[in-house]
Amino acid sequence: MLSRPRLAALLASALMLASPIARAQQFVPGTEDLPLMKDLAAVIGSDVVFNKPEGRIVEATARGKVTKAAVRGFYDETLPQLGWNAATSADTWTRETETLHLDFSGHDGDLWVTFSLVPR
Repeated sequence: MLSRPRLAALLASALMLASPIARAQQFVPGTEDLPLMKDLAAVIGSDVVFNKPEGRIVEATARGKVTKAAVRGFYDETLPQLGWNAATSADTWTRETETLHLDFSGHDGDLWVTFSLVPR
């Protein structure tokens, strides 16, 4: 039988794990500030990260049963809130000293998205 303090701690832990607020935000692998759309899953081992004096270089791929329109919609809404500005070329964003490009392969319903982050 569990003591009252242990039972209370166990219940509190269970509630925290169940809370969407308590769950850790998923990020594009190799980044700490670029959210990964919830319907995308990182492709394990696809990320390449380099840190240079000019800035970081990150390339990572995610895959999901989503459409290009849904992915674009998510990032069109999310990235400006994080300081990113849409560039003149499609699926490209800039922020301070970085450029982010999204590249799509596969097809709607089995879409692969490659995130490329490079210094400007």
